[in-house]
Amino acid sequence: MRLRALLETDALGLRLLGGEGELDRAVRGVMTTDLRDPSRYLSGGELVLSGLAWRRDAADSERFVQILVQAGVTALAAGEAELGDVPEDLVLACARHRLPLFAVHESVAFATITEHVVRQVSGERAGDLAAVVDRHRRMMTAGPAGGGPDVVLDLLGSDLDLRAWVLSPTGRLIAGPKAAAPGLPAEVCATLAAEHLAATRAGRRGPHRVALGHTTYSLFPVRGGHPGGGRGPREPRDVRETLLSDWLLAVDADAGDWPAERLDLLYGVTQLIAVERDRTDAARTVRRRLAQEVLELLRTGAAPTEIAARLRVAAPVLLPGLGTAPHWQVVVARVEWAGGEVEGGPAAQALLEEILVDPRSSGPEPSGRIAVACTDDEAVALVPLPAVAGEHDGSETGTVADTLLETVRDPLSAGLDDDGRLTLGVSATVHSAEGLRGALEEARHARRVAAARPGRVCAAGHQELASHVLLLPFVPDDVRRAFTARLLDPLRDYDRRHRAELIPTLEAFLDCDGSWTRCATRLHLHVNTLRYRVGRIEQLTGRDLSRLEDKVDFFLALRMS
Repeated sequence: MRLRALLETDALGLRLLGGEGELDRAVRGVMTTDLRDPSRYLSGGELVLSGLAWRRDAADSERFVQILVQAGVTALAAGEAELGDVPEDLVLACARHRLPLFAVHESVAFATITEHVVRQVSGERAGDLAAVVDRHRRMMTAGPAGGGPDVVLDLLGSDLDLRAWVLSPTGRLIAGPKAAAPGLPAEVCATLAAEHLAATRAGRRGPHRVALGHTTYSLFPVRGGHPGGGRGPREPRDVRETLLSDWLLAVDADAGDWPAERLDLLYGVTQLIAVERDRTDAARTVRRRLAQEVLELLRTGAAPTEIAARLRVAAPVLLPGLGTAPHWQVVVARVEWAGGEVEGGPAAQALLEEILVDPRSSGPEPSGRIAVACTDDEAVALVPLPAVAGEHDGSETGTVADTLLETVRDPLSAGLDDDGRLTLGVSATVHSAEGLRGALEEARHARRVAAARPGRVCAAGHQELASHVLLLPFVPDDVRRAFTARLLDPLRDYDRRHRAELIPTLEAFLDCDGSWTRCATRLHLHVNTLRYRVGRIEQLTGRDLSRLEDKVDFFLALRMS
């Protein structure tokens, strides 16, 4: 804004004391100070507000004005609340150095002037930034010359003092301003992603505001353009179609009272990021096609030599410079929605591509490349592992099932809400194409084991297929219900009536391998009390917990309940 505009604003009560020929100077900021030397806090272009507490004599005025001029200050506004009329020596010093000088009436607070200047300057800078964003959008759409989302986030920081980050739906940090330090901690990223997914599932329109400690974040969904010119991202036909693959923009600010112009600007930024999101998907096309071809060969029973030939093509694409054919691992995932109206395969594919990256990496296309194929109801990932002698013997898995979902469980659970489910299975490592078909079946069996467990997000590894849990998913539901009801319903009814805790006692007794002493210690009971409870269990069920067969039956019933 210009000094002339400030002088013409009656509400500010400014009176010009000198500098009539300098009123077209631009004001880029405002600073209130009574320091004798405020130069370290000045960057140029400011309107300086001062109560003149620094002045002792005329020499002080000359020195103070020289400091302001050397710092590139636009003008000085002196308050009349403390000293009354502005001293003549200050008026003369400003005239000598051609620094415009205003008097501020004692009835006008410096805060009023500051708020007015900041509001005007921010609006103008937002307009300038909007033009930059529009130009950057055209550059990014035409090709990679725009520099990616980092450039736009840096512009938000430098022009609007807004720190912002791009996050994946699992809370992985994709992009952030280079000048922002410190960045967002991983736990904050996961919390923001979970809050965003929960708000989206609840049907709340963005931006979503989240308070964490003393900081409020505003979360903008990244889903493309404006419908019909209105504000906000374009909504999909069913939010579940893209919920688990869309990115989000997290801004360190409360957007609750933002004007429409600033909201439109931020939504313009989300459109830029959506372009980058589409470019990331396009970059994965080759790897997806390779995985699809290998999956089709496995499905049709192709010869191992033909599968091996495809893998030799895939290896350099997935791990360039590897040199030798890697070992392989298969991961299978399924996303299921209640009602079956929404296809879960694409969501499972996007999640595997996100979950299987290196958790320490960032950026739109991080390290840890994998190839993921998609069918109607599941996604299959081929994970290449370097062929280092002695590293993989088939008994261990390079990607442990339990840890895959550890950091993403909360965000995904929020997105799946009450009508969605993610289950995942991981195979052992195989050394050749001959073992790939078996690895695929192994991963699928492991996923079925995971599906038999309670919870919205579950995973299982190949190690569990040598256990009794392999059999449980294939027991018909009516048989499972009848078996568990016959053994456990009498105990549940008794617990309900008497609060006797027979079920927890049974679980602890089996977990302690029938040891009376260890079980009593774990439950903080006297051994005689434990014997009484076990006797009551045997009496109600007609079973004998000293017999192996009855112990196994109880163990399986508890696992299936």
